[in-house]
Amino acid sequence: MNLSEYVSPDILGLVFIILFLILMVFYTLRTRKAPRWPQREIPAFGKLRRGIGLAVEAGKRLHLTLGHGGVSGVEGGSALVGLSVLQRIARVASVSDRPPITTSGEATQGILSQDSLRSALRSINADDLYEPAAGQISGLTPFSFAVGTLPVIYDQHVAVTILVGHFGSEVVLITDAAERNGNLTLGGSDSLPAQAVLYATAQEPLIGEELYAAGAYLQAGSMHLASLRTQDIFRWILAGVILAGALLKLAGVL
Repeated sequence: MNLSEYVSPDILGLVFIILFLILMVFYTLRTRKAPRWPQREIPAFGKLRRGIGLAVEAGKRLHLTLGHGGVSGVEGGSALVGLSVLQRIARVASVSDRPPITTSGEATQGILSQDSLRSALRSINADDLYEPAAGQISGLTPFSFAVGTLPVIYDQHVAVTILVGHFGSEVVLITDAAERNGNLTLGGSDSLPAQAVLYATAQEPLIGEELYAAGAYLQAGSMHLASLRTQDIFRWILAGVILAGALLKLAGVL
């Protein structure tokens, strides 16, 4: 028996999305009433919080680079994570003399990074700190993006470099420059080549799904915590479906 003969993959996908949204809403409401539950410790985020505090004290910048992926394709998930991280660190670092600066290699990301900075500062009544040049497009091809990011690291008094988004192997140019400049580097990507490079070159790499937990660990909002809990639930559901399918296959039912 072939399950696809009885249930359309499109229907299964729709059921998946609806169930995910229901769980998201449920856990968002629950989080607002009881906002704390145990979370696995990820040292990278603890060091990032400390690095942000030290950078603000020293009057230096935080640099967030969003990669060169778009927001409407497969790479959109990591780009949106990067934008949520930007909003969070912009609020935290608003007391610094030097506001955070972002670089990206895609036009839509550049516009959204400027809007994210503006809205984050507006939310804390600090509109006068907004600088349009703080959201930069450093290049429109992977290597021009990486090379265009280097002057920001060297010339903008950067103390912390955060890499969140879609990168390729060219990301090594950015991490090498940050290391030479003495920056704390934290990086995560949805690209396997970039993950391999970041694991070898970043001080605090985010492995696999740790990238998508950034918003929850940086306390960006209840929706991020709800998303993290919903992902955990779906892992168990998918594991159960795979195990049940294997057992039915062995029994000759499928």
